[in-house]
Amino acid sequence: MIYEIAELYIKPESHAAFQAAVAEAVPVFRAAIGCLSMRLDRDIEVPDTYHLVVGWETLDNHLVDFRASQGFLVWRGLVGSHFALPPKVEHFETVVPGF
Repeated sequence: MIYEIAELYIKPESHAAFQAAVAEAVPVFRAAIGCLSMRLDRDIEVPDTYHLVVGWETLDNHLVDFRASQGFLVWRGLVGSHFALPPKVEHFETVVPGF
């Protein structure tokens, strides 16, 4: 599994609306090809910063399948107006599962 971790910087006045928009987008991710999981975490020390963590079967499921889909357009339409800065998106794989 590949994890997409998107660091999202949200306008201070948009937190409630942004969180509601992400909740509305859950079915979009659930329907996406190769999407295994998604969650939104908020930074405690820097509350305008969130991490969207999405589990994908493959990197192409995110970069090719999802980004070229209607679902991506819906996602960005729901959340894009809440961004204070462009998102920072990186991809990770687990190398030590721990516990």
